[in-house]
Amino acid sequence: MTHYPLAVQMYTLRDYTRTARDFRDSLGKIHSMGYRAAQLSAVGAIDGPAPELTPQQCRELLDEFEIKCIATHRSWERLSIHIEDEIELHHTLGCNYTAIGGLPGTYEQDGEEGYRRFLHDSAPVIQKLADAGIRFGYHNHSHEFVRIGTEQRTRYDIFLEEAPQLMLEIDVYWAIHAGINPERLIEAAAGRVPVIHIKDKEVVPKDGPVMAAIGEGNMDWKHLLPACAKAGVEWYAVEQDVCRRDPFDCLRSSYNFVTRLEVS
Repeated sequence: MTHYPLAVQMYTLRDYTRTARDFRDSLGKIHSMGYRAAQLSAVGAIDGPAPELTPQQCRELLDEFEIKCIATHRSWERLSIHIEDEIELHHTLGCNYTAIGGLPGTYEQDGEEGYRRFLHDSAPVIQKLADAGIRFGYHNHSHEFVRIGTEQRTRYDIFLEEAPQLMLEIDVYWAIHAGINPERLIEAAAGRVPVIHIKDKEVVPKDGPVMAAIGEGNMDWKHLLPACAKAGVEWYAVEQDVCRRDPFDCLRSSYNFVTRLEVS
């Protein structure tokens, strides 16, 4: 049975990490499920309007529960303006990967030229992070796959073809939502996908397609996960933006499905 290293994308638990106590409780719960890694994103106890934890205190809690910080989501403003503070933060957390969750509005509004302008503006940030041993990536949703004119290309192809230094934190759910074959996308990004986001897509009567725990929807995990492994994925971050039941139960269900999955 192939081993797929799983992490919790903490955005899934954003309503349960607003205080230091809640964050600690949440780490204990995901540890008990079997997770030993997490991506820190939308953790109010660290990044909220009144953070209760310093980066060092956060690291100590992670260590207490044997949870490795394998990635973060940080704002482009923080990374572009306060790069030295961000480098120190990641070194404290023992984390060598960060990503942004989408293009800032000024870039997105300018279409494909905005994408190229972002690549130009991000180059020195990517280099500074690289010099500090930290990789930088981009997390997609579906809007990046808008086609360019009548070409069989999308805006996301600009990232694929013109920015080899940019890591790609592919969210396979949103790729499918955009009509993109995630296996082909992963193949095209091979070597540049240290972390991906995984969630399932379930069809519910009356509601239609919704996000679901992995294994509870229709996505072809027996072929998709091996394709990810072949492309060099290091960590599989389990994320569910919207949960139709308790998010801890969804995370547990996802963990159990992936760790028991048998592929040929």
